[in-house]
Amino acid sequence: MSLKEYQEKRQFSRTSEPSPEMLETPNRIPVFVVQKHEASRLHFDFRLEIDGVLKSWAVPKGPSMNPKDKRLAIQVEDHPLSYAHFEGVIPEGNYGAGEVEIWDNGTYAYVGNSHDISSAIEHGLLEFKLHGHKLKGLFTLVRTNMDEKGKDWLLIKKEDIFAVAHVYDAKDIPSYDEVFL
Repeated sequence: MSLKEYQEKRQFSRTSEPSPEMLETPNRIPVFVVQKHEASRLHFDFRLEIDGVLKSWAVPKGPSMNPKDKRLAIQVEDHPLSYAHFEGVIPEGNYGAGEVEIWDNGTYAYVGNSHDISSAIEHGLLEFKLHGHKLKGLFTLVRTNMDEKGKDWLLIKKEDIFAVAHVYDAKDIPSYDEVFL
């Protein structure tokens, strides 16, 4: 996967974000991270390790553990694997300026019907099981417009033992550091 778009949007001399030149070592068990991003508008960046990069979606309302919530997830540029550990402030004048903090992270398993996860993304239906601190169980990403360039997806929690029936507002759930450190 190319990190060209990621690199073109950033001035690494002015931001502490990881450079794509860093040596990347894919994990045996793929990781995911959700970063709370206080940019021009608060949103959550949902990232899955796939084919040596972090495939990324901006989720304006944040992920939900309630299967009735269908959260818009806008696909954005791939990020380097090292971004899974990034927290900090992206300075004013830089792309994505604002505070970034890890809201949740963990590992995941692809459980879809396609023989590989890249094919599932191409076809616009990705099913996976998250093993996070806050996000647990089965989820689906579904592309809303089936042309391959469509960037709008829905992030949906599936019914399982981890699903909740109450209102789930990610903005009200503490970040990883506030709970675990």
